[in-house]
Amino acid sequence: MPRLVALDAVGDAFVDALQRAWDAGDAVLPVDPRLPAPARATVLDAARLEDPVEPGDALVLATSGTSGEPKLAVLTHDAVAASARATSDRLAVDPATDRWLACLPLAHVGGLSVVTRALRTGTPCTIHERFDPVAVEAAAAAGCTLTSLVPTALLRVDASRFRAVLLGGQAPPTDRPPHVIATYGMTETGSGIVYDGTALEGVDVRIDEGGQILVRGPMLLRAYRDGTDPKDRDGWFATGDLGRLDGTRLSVRGRASDLIITGGENVWPAGVEAVLATHPGVHEVAVVGRPDPEWGQRVVALVVPVDGARPPTLDDLRRHAKDSLPAHAAPTALELLDALPRTSSGKVRRVDLTSR
Repeated sequence: MPRLVALDAVGDAFVDALQRAWDAGDAVLPVDPRLPAPARATVLDAARLEDPVEPGDALVLATSGTSGEPKLAVLTHDAVAASARATSDRLAVDPATDRWLACLPLAHVGGLSVVTRALRTGTPCTIHERFDPVAVEAAAAAGCTLTSLVPTALLRVDASRFRAVLLGGQAPPTDRPPHVIATYGMTETGSGIVYDGTALEGVDVRIDEGGQILVRGPMLLRAYRDGTDPKDRDGWFATGDLGRLDGTRLSVRGRASDLIITGGENVWPAGVEAVLATHPGVHEVAVVGRPDPEWGQRVVALVVPVDGARPPTLDDLRRHAKDSLPAHAAPTALELLDALPRTSSGKVRRVDLTSR
């Protein structure tokens, strides 16, 4: 029976070991070497390495766990190949002239999918062991034409050096250039499946009666490692995100669990964050809801200021927000932070912010 092999997901050595495991018919659990020992043990225990995998299974990936404990999604070789084909077709990738750069953590789908689509399409790929802005720009100068980044990384490099940049992990900046493509997807979908609001070939998207985004396609997970299949009998996967379709164009509002209801009004954190991020005194910002005895929830802005000695005030941010947003969406509380808590893949850990 095929085995599940745990590999530290670092650099070229990981990619070589991944290919050897696949050649042997085994599946791979990429493990982030930066995980502290207790978190590493949690992932390995949940993966049940002693249990065989199904024939055709390629990867077992831990979700990023931004809102709680990670799950382990099982992706088949067929799913990995379908994802690689759909992405490469949308980007018109030419293995003769293009080269991928993988500079995000390989234990997470955003970084790993760069490697797997390169392997599946025969496109050259340069692999960095960690994100380094200087190294990224050097790789672009040396011929890398395509890469995948998260917004915090995008801000630190000259993206114009690449032909196309896939951007995922959190809400994209509003002023990104046209060749920086906002992607929507997750571990369970094997990477991004909606690019700038338009689904990739072979992907179906619909909105259920509660406003939740449902997706279907050949690149979705087979099941979770515990054996549960989150898809319904027609193959639809409920993402847990809320959104809307304008024709065939998808707009993502955010996680259903992130919605703030204050005084009976709905406030979406991503929209408020996008506006507050344009304030000149704000370096980084996250918006969460906290319990309030009068309003149900209050809108709280957690801000990393540009200048810690002269941070923006709550009144500054409220005025700035109300220039673009309804008054009920303006923050009613401000907390100043040195940094936002993030997962190893760069996503904000909202579970840490809401529990403060």
